[in-house]
Amino acid sequence: MRVTGIIIFLLMGSLLIYGSLDFPVWGDPGSPAATHLSPYYIEHTLADTGVPNIVTSVLADYRGYDTMFETIVIFTAGIVCIFLLRKFTAEPPESRGRRRMYRHIPTGIILRIEKGGKVPEESGSFEEIDSVWIPHDLVIRTTCRMIIPFIQVFALYVIAHGHYSPGGGFQGGVILGASVILFAIGFNLRLAIRQISEKTVAVLCATGVFIYAGTGALCMALNAGYLDYSALSGLLGTTPVTARSQGILVVEIGVGLAVMATMIVLYYNLASAGKHDEGL
Repeated sequence: MRVTGIIIFLLMGSLLIYGSLDFPVWGDPGSPAATHLSPYYIEHTLADTGVPNIVTSVLADYRGYDTMFETIVIFTAGIVCIFLLRKFTAEPPESRGRRRMYRHIPTGIILRIEKGGKVPEESGSFEEIDSVWIPHDLVIRTTCRMIIPFIQVFALYVIAHGHYSPGGGFQGGVILGASVILFAIGFNLRLAIRQISEKTVAVLCATGVFIYAGTGALCMALNAGYLDYSALSGLLGTTPVTARSQGILVVEIGVGLAVMATMIVLYYNLASAGKHDEGL
């Protein structure tokens, strides 16, 4: 099996190298991209899409297929991460052969429960902690409470304002995911998972891809090409050019959701070795 894998790897690598020989020289001003595509984008972007940011119009409109499949690749990476790293078990914690630790919230006393032990009746006053537990830092927690909302608002701004300045779904999604990761680091992983569970993250990731692909399907249902946002003008009550601009915003929101969810699920599994019981 290993030999077969090496042979396939060498064949595919050789095929890719052979195909790259036909590429134009790097920076060649006479290449098709420099003589046909780039001038058209620069001269017609604003008239075609109503979007001043040429990068955004290229990624989400002219090259919408490519960006959609990039979003699908991100979604696939998150799902693969779950399958490879996630450690599922149907056994209750008492039968896993590990010692569980709890902290009595009012007093801070640490309680250790060996295999087969039970949580005290007043379990509502206890919180499960990691095997190597560090007291919560009030400064860190307070700082996180203060800055996380601003980070998330800025992320939404980056997604919504990607038409006019550097930004978009990929950048905004990364910032949104970073805000949740900061919450998990500043507080603890268990609390973060209670706030936004693994199932919720998976649904958000799939929803992001569905928004992007569904927008293209809606355009086809309106007798236009796939991802031809101008077909949405009747539904949105705008001109075809404005509809293309608003369609870009819709798919950017889908990209942002997919990127954010993938970042979160990667952190959940990497920080806890797939167990979701202890974090960094």
